[in-house]
Order: sequence, then structure tokens, then C-alpha cells
Amino acid sequence: MSKVRENDVVKVHYTGKLNDGQVFDSSLEREPLKVELGKGQLIPGFEQGLIDMAVNEKKTITVEKKDAYGEVDESLYHKVPKSELPEDINPEVGMGLVGSSADGGQQQFRIIKVEDKDIILDANHPLAGQDLVFDLEVVEIL
Repeated sequence: MSKVRENDVVKVHYTGKLNDGQVFDSSLEREPLKVELGKGQLIPGFEQGLIDMAVNEKKTITVEKKDAYGEVDESLYHKVPKSELPEDINPEVGMGLVGSSADGGQQQFRIIKVEDKDIILDANHPLAGQDLVFDLEVVEIL
């Protein structure tokens, strides 16, 4: 029976959870994720968890934050005057915002603190600083 190897193209169903069991993503209600391993398309721990799995095999892995989205980097916190926000936005902790970077790209932020005249934005990935749990099932090795 063939097993997943580095650089294979695989289809996999997954459910991603936090340590408390809260689901943050799942492919079970859609097509399985198709990915070519070794191309940086997945967090390293997820990809490593697939290696040596067989078709129809299921397993649960825990991916430490260092092999997921890393530690929270406080240098990615930004203080922004409320006056720079569009007038129709009432900032609240947890709210997501999208801003433009100097090169014309878009950057996602999350409000982590609302002060009298300013807000504090966090540009870290929302799952940074967390260990993640994935239920995996290899559907196909292409």
C-alpha cells in the first residue's frame, strides 16, 4: 500500500481545532484539500503529519505553535488614531480590519484594544501563539 511521501500531491480531509476543542476550520463540508507537499502551501507541522499516511488512514496530530503560525510577535502591534478610521466604523475588540501596505497590497489586522483616541491593531496571524490539533484523513495520493 502506497504512503504519502515528501513532494507528493495529496487530497486530504481535515478538521483544525484549538486545544479547547473549538473548531477553526474544516474541509468536511467541501471538497478535500488538494496540496503538493514541499511547496510551502501548508504549515510545516500539518505537512509533516501527512508523511507516511496511507489512503483512507485517519489520525489526529498536535502541531506546536513553532510548527504552525509561530509565537505572537508584539512588533506587529500598531497604534492607530481612531480619526484614521472610516466614520462608519465603530471599533470593537476582536473586529477585523483590512489596510493597505506601502506596496499596494492588503494587510489584515485584528483590533486588540480600544482606547479613548486610539486603537491597537494586531497584524499577527489569528492563530499565532497557539498549538493546533488536526484530525486528518488522506483521501487520495495523486
